[in-house]
Amino acid sequence: MTTTILPGATGVLALADGTILQGLGVGAVGSALGEVVFNTAMTGYQEILTDPSYMSQILAFTFPHVGNAGTNVEDIEQMGGGSDTSAPPRSAMGAIFRDLPTDPANYRSDASFDDWMKRRGVVGLAGVDTRALTKIIRDKGAPHAVIAHDPDGNFDLDALVAQAKGWTGLVGLDLAKPASTLQAFDWDEGLWEWPEGHPKTEGRKSVVVVDYGVKRNILRALASTGAKITVVPATTTAEEVLARNPDGVVLSNGPGDPAATGEYAVPEIQKLVASGKPLMGICLGHQMLALALGARTVKMDQGHHGANHPVKDLTTGKVEIVSMNHGFTVDRDSLPDAVTETHVSLFDGTNCGIAVEGRPIFSVQHHPEASPGPTDSLYLFDRFADLMDAR
Repeated sequence: MTTTILPGATGVLALADGTILQGLGVGAVGSALGEVVFNTAMTGYQEILTDPSYMSQILAFTFPHVGNAGTNVEDIEQMGGGSDTSAPPRSAMGAIFRDLPTDPANYRSDASFDDWMKRRGVVGLAGVDTRALTKIIRDKGAPHAVIAHDPDGNFDLDALVAQAKGWTGLVGLDLAKPASTLQAFDWDEGLWEWPEGHPKTEGRKSVVVVDYGVKRNILRALASTGAKITVVPATTTAEEVLARNPDGVVLSNGPGDPAATGEYAVPEIQKLVASGKPLMGICLGHQMLALALGARTVKMDQGHHGANHPVKDLTTGKVEIVSMNHGFTVDRDSLPDAVTETHVSLFDGTNCGIAVEGRPIFSVQHHPEASPGPTDSLYLFDRFADLMDAR
């Protein structure tokens, strides 16, 4: 390889095809391996980078400016870290920016974005042409890559490319177990309200959330409907879930290949379907519910990542702008007769929601809590609450 390190470069992104992007390293010093995807959201970089659905991925922001809101402990989406920002990043491995992160200028900030990335072990790269990188992903699919940061600018580019080339990728990879909680716990924190913050809620309906990598704001949105929530590990059996006698069950979002996670989760989901309990799936939970009902999932070339995706609710005719973060999709042609397609992407026509005819069961591909993003789909939590009330 003839590529040389440019003067002043302290960060690089090495793609498996040999492409090298060089710029300024930010955040943690070191390297990280993963799949590179782009996110089109203009706000919410902290929520995005702490979303467990981004495990084993390197995230390129198409919006050029980040950092001005700083960071705080309340906006961390990853469970398990609590307020400890030094917890291992069971979320994005690295981040790529057009401009260097700016200094914080927000009253809620308690740390700069760069310092926060250092403490969380997130490797960053700034000063690169993110438009060119986005075009590579758009035309060729999400590449395998290594992102590296060395203040002295010492990089073995051949070794980094070889490492990226040798990675097997997300297909066949179960990431729900490492993203999930290790033991059950209760949740009673609602959505953020001005000026109090996150109020405690009084649950009236018992809901079990199976944690495949759940986001805090999904739990908050669910709690705000009056749900008394218990979160259980990804490997929890249907018998253990039903022994809690819940009014409903939620299959959460999460990372990795749904078919791989489905090897142990699908048989349990099928038992939950047969129980007659109201059931709601979100993102990975949507995909695994579809698998449990007899459909297939497939890997997408680019995936959907952003807070500005148009989705049509076929049950109402309404078009919603939603938040999405997924690299796999349900094959709409594989849906069985008893399953109705309820939502569809207006970007590419892929499936974004299903419901089981005659049963209180539905799921969506997008993230209805919208953190970050618009709240067009927040009503889905009320729809789930209505199903529990009706039952």
